[in-house]
Amino acid sequence: MHVVKFADAPPYQAAGHDKMRMVRLQGREAGPSDTVWLGVSILEPGGGTTLDSSSVEKLYVVLDGEVTVSNGLEAVVLAPWDSCRVAPREGRKLFNATDRPATILLVMPLPPAQPL
Repeated sequence: MHVVKFADAPPYQAAGHDKMRMVRLQGREAGPSDTVWLGVSILEPGGGTTLDSSSVEKLYVVLDGEVTVSNGLEAVVLAPWDSCRVAPREGRKLFNATDRPATILLVMPLPPAQPL
């Protein structure tokens, strides 16, 4: 078992993210994981990401507040416990249009393990 207390979760930065505090809960620098990494982002009012895509899917769950998620063609407002899958190579933009912080959970795959 590998435990990461939220207060000890390592912060990270990502390009195209503004007015956001991001920490990793599991995987990467937060500890061992074979298939995915888990993170939490706190979006301040007016905070969010640019419209971008990646080669891997992303899974989001809103934990608190409201987050607008757009793929560049359509947008939807997610409330607590709503979730969204963004497919590989699909555009993704997150935005907090409210006057209070929003918290979102992110799950992303890790690169495949290299053979020894």
